[in-house]
Amino acid sequence: QVQLVESGGGLVQPGGSMRLSCEVSGSIFSRNVMGWYRQAPGKERELVATIFTGGVIKYGDFVKGRFAISRDNAANTMYLQMNSLKPEDTAVYYCNVRLMSTMTDYWGQGTQVTVSS
Repeated sequence: QVQLVESGGGLVQPGGSMRLSCEVSGSIFSRNVMGWYRQAPGKERELVATIFTGGVIKYGDFVKGRFAISRDNAANTMYLQMNSLKPEDTAVYYCNVRLMSTMTDYWGQGTQVTVSS
């Protein structure tokens, strides 16, 4: 059973920074891609960033150098460092892991990020 638990959300002022963490428990095997997605009210879930086991990274177009995704394979933990946050970054942020062997997706419960003064 694979479980993902996000932490680190909350309220931050515009221009501020926040770090999200996602701890994965269970067997996720050696080849997988981990990622962060977000969903704002009334909008579809969108890609924030993904990182493959080997370190290849992809960001959503809106990131524009403000966010950084990283992972600690030994600890099965993924991070999202968010800087220069804007009100439009307000959303529920979800972590995801996809097992490349079975193309199975697992999701965390989501953590709310609110950017407001």
